[in-house]
Amino acid sequence: MPTPAVSLHLRIRLATDQREPFFAFLREAISFYESPGGIRIELLANSADDHRFIEIVHYATEIDYQRDQVRVAADPTMKQFLARWRAFLAEPPIVETYRRHTP
Repeated sequence: MPTPAVSLHLRIRLATDQREPFFAFLREAISFYESPGGIRIELLANSADDHRFIEIVHYATEIDYQRDQVRVAADPTMKQFLARWRAFLAEPPIVETYRRHTP
């Protein structure tokens, strides 16, 4: 994927003993998240805290981002995946949205 138009950064902290179950969940969930196309998921680990991560959702275009926002709000399967994802977290995620800047 070329430089994404939009990237969501989801700063998360996993609940105690949830690392391995979370990774198993991601192996199942990522293919669903990426299935519409134009979406790529990346996971960054914090080297100082093995329960803290940043999930980055890269969208190739603004349209891909907008389409996914509709899916998050309306698709029952997506809602189920998001509920399962939240259950792994020790606290609410910090969500930051970044858009490509062209000077």
